[in-house]
Amino acid sequence: MTVVGASLAGLYAARELRAQGFDGRLVVVGEEPHAPYDRPPLSKGFLTGGAGEETLALGDAEETDELAAEWLLGVRARGLDVRGRTVLLDDGRTVPTDGVVIATGARARRLPGAVPAGVHTLRTLEEARDLRGALTAGPCHVVVIGGGFIGAETASSCAALGHDVTVVEAAPLPLAGHLGERLAAACAALHDRGGVRLLTGTGVRELHGRRASVTPAAGHRGRDTVAAVELSDGRVLPADVVVVGIGAVPNTEWLAGSDLAVDDGVLCDDGCVTRLPQVVAVGDVARAGGVRSEHWTSATQQPAVAVRNLLAGATVDTTRPVPYFWSDQYGTRIQFAGRRGDGDTVRITDGALDEDGFLAVFERAGRTTAALAVGRSRPFTRVRRELLSAQRGLAPV
Repeated sequence: MTVVGASLAGLYAARELRAQGFDGRLVVVGEEPHAPYDRPPLSKGFLTGGAGEETLALGDAEETDELAAEWLLGVRARGLDVRGRTVLLDDGRTVPTDGVVIATGARARRLPGAVPAGVHTLRTLEEARDLRGALTAGPCHVVVIGGGFIGAETASSCAALGHDVTVVEAAPLPLAGHLGERLAAACAALHDRGGVRLLTGTGVRELHGRRASVTPAAGHRGRDTVAAVELSDGRVLPADVVVVGIGAVPNTEWLAGSDLAVDDGVLCDDGCVTRLPQVVAVGDVARAGGVRSEHWTSATQQPAVAVRNLLAGATVDTTRPVPYFWSDQYGTRIQFAGRRGDGDTVRITDGALDEDGFLAVFERAGRTTAALAVGRSRPFTRVRRELLSAQRGLAPV
């Protein structure tokens, strides 16, 4: 068996293969040179210097030995030969296999065209290292493009480091599509409390660079460095560092010509099985049952079902986990669970929107469909447990 992708979902898939009795050859292919590591801290503790690289590891040497897997790290898969049952690698090697778990994740979406130096994305350890290095040279002007969770977390960390931070969001309000305008506004207020400017309803027209000097040894001019961000409404923001947080793109290009269906992720059924029963997909790259979820819980819960189906050679089990995500911003934890509908009513059950924290529940026909907590982890945990129990048809514990 071959797991393509050596991050969270890939590691969990490898664990499940062994846990469910597969004792044959197990190969894990990873594009990055690092052993599996935890990504959420990259925009938080790692960026501020509170967490070192040694704290990011998802496993230890003992577990690695127990998995008895062949780890092919620092090499990218470039193709999947379904008929030949082979994974093709960028370095020319081939990996024969009876089954494949696709766990190649997603990469940060970038701005179109060439950009000056000083423009960063934040998805991998290498990107986090580069950004952290740029933020340690002293106070500077930071512009974060994108007001979603990764943008907000990065802005929070930059503010904690003493930088002047502005967040630019094209929508009228960040996260309004996920939370509704009322609750999205309450979350957006955290920026102001943290000393960060939030500019909404405007996009980016152009990045202005500061012309680089000519390097005598090289005899040519180096790459320009970012100096300002011009917005679509004409405003110009000074910028020494720009962070782009405008979503992610699933890594599916390597599957071209494999006969697998790809559309904003690898298409698979509710059991994470593709149109080929010997190939399953999990994590950020999987569009299971029509939904692609970039959440930690999907990456950790999907592999158990996907591996069960892979070993069975057919879909014998399905999964539809209750969506859950969290975000730490400005010393406050935001948590969301469930499936909110546009017609759901909102009820504040703890705290208030204009206070330091609150718990809001979404309801439809007398039933709780989702919950949002800002600084209210304990009552949120209780509601989330009820949502999980309701999905399983059990009485809440």
